[in-house]
Amino acid sequence: MNTTRRHFVLGSLGTAAAAALPALSAQAAGYPERAIMFLCPWPAGGTADVTMRALCTAASRELGQAIAVENKTGASGMIGLKALASAKPDGYTIGQIPISVTRFSQLGMVQVDPLKDLSYIARVSGQTFGIAVRSNAPWKTLKDLVADAKARPGLVTYGTAGFGGATHVGMEEFAMAAGVKFNAIPFKGGADALAALMGGHVDVLADSSSWAPQVRAGQLRLLATWGEQRSAEFKDTPTLRDAGYDVVVDAPNGIGAPAGVPAPVLARLRTAFKAAAASPEFTAACARIDAPLMYQDAPDYQKYVSATMDKEKVLIERLNLKELLKS
Repeated sequence: MNTTRRHFVLGSLGTAAAAALPALSAQAAGYPERAIMFLCPWPAGGTADVTMRALCTAASRELGQAIAVENKTGASGMIGLKALASAKPDGYTIGQIPISVTRFSQLGMVQVDPLKDLSYIARVSGQTFGIAVRSNAPWKTLKDLVADAKARPGLVTYGTAGFGGATHVGMEEFAMAAGVKFNAIPFKGGADALAALMGGHVDVLADSSSWAPQVRAGQLRLLATWGEQRSAEFKDTPTLRDAGYDVVVDAPNGIGAPAGVPAPVLARLRTAFKAAAASPEFTAACARIDAPLMYQDAPDYQKYVSATMDKEKVLIERLNLKELLKS
């Protein structure tokens, strides 16, 4: 290409790029001009659904547009996550990012790269995981449950929100530490697993705090929680570490969008969800299920996801998860 031709082409490209910038700026300046779709990858009525709806109510007030929550469930949250990653990156489709994508992507169970296929908006809250049984169950303590599971390998069933998710992997990590074998029964989400426990279809529930209202009402007995510290509300319940098992499980809830959302649009969403995460309705929704607030803005949240990817790689090998999920 001669010099004159090269300058013409480069000049044309520069002109085209310059022309596109005002259009992009105008799009961002007017954002949002219509309702936003929020994809919740868990069933209606579960802990994630309840808190995300409260969060979206507060964020819609900040944005001046409605945020419609759609439950897109299945595959331990990965169906909704895949739909989010595949959506048009215009800021009108956002959703919850299950942190378990850091595990499922490495297991080949979802074709989403958490570090390349998503735009991060905010990490907003954590979850209080625990092991609950019906109040009339024979196990008064975690020690009782472990003793029975040792005596009857594979016969004690527990409900979980899908194979490979945080509750399933956490329970299997606990089982390995305790030297027992449980029988995992997967459901589409915590609400379904809770219903199965209440109906007597499973013996034990391993879930985030979907069990909290029933524990307060005396219908369920909480045997242990899985965090670093004891639950603020259920202080008499030991953590797994308190009970002698070196297992800690946490799975913060985060908000994101498809990769490629224009930076000004993403900045608008980050500002709105920062305010929403501190709103009275969201903090109250989290308090009702004993979920700790764990806000992080997008840059720190993305660093957290990257660090979790590294941790999950070790856990996958330690628990032999690839073989476990085949069985």
